[in-house]
Amino acid sequence: MIINTEEVMRKFEEAGAIQKGHFKLTSGVHSDIYIQCAQVMQYPEFMNNLCSELGKKFRGEDVDVIVGPAVGAIIMAHVMARVLGPWVRAIFTERENGKMTLRRSFKIKKGEKVLVVEDVTTTGSSVREVIEIVKERQGKVVGVGALIDRSGGKIDFGVKTQSLLTLDIKTYLPEVCPLCKKGIPAIKPGSRDL
Repeated sequence: MIINTEEVMRKFEEAGAIQKGHFKLTSGVHSDIYIQCAQVMQYPEFMNNLCSELGKKFRGEDVDVIVGPAVGAIIMAHVMARVLGPWVRAIFTERENGKMTLRRSFKIKKGEKVLVVEDVTTTGSSVREVIEIVKERQGKVVGVGALIDRSGGKIDFGVKTQSLLTLDIKTYLPEVCPLCKKGIPAIKPGSRDL
């Protein structure tokens, strides 16, 4: 099934995944738009379609392992691994004492080809942390795949990077945020607080 940008955007809106307000994102920046991919991930067939489409962009890379940061990319890594082949493993990183780490006896072997996935990229900080973990274990990062790139395509990870939807959504440092200046309270959505 081929899906286009308009269909992806429509499905995200229908699922309530695109929210408007005043948000403090995980990266620390503020925005008037928040994308909650978990709202879309509750529909397995649609997630399969999204990951199948994204997976096509990495065919031929001989991926051994797919890894993404918890919590947002756990389901995505699993579905991407299923799409890319029967022997592709799906693992995830998570924060321990504020530092991204590989736990739960997950391993990345020397020379393994690794695809890093993320549901939404804004500044790319979580993805960069995952890339460093892969490099520390002498794995080879063959690419980064995201459902949504909200940087407008400005993020450069130094490897092949693909997304299904590229949006240029404004973000603000807290000290210059126009929503803060208007006195609108910022909420921190996502898996940690909402």
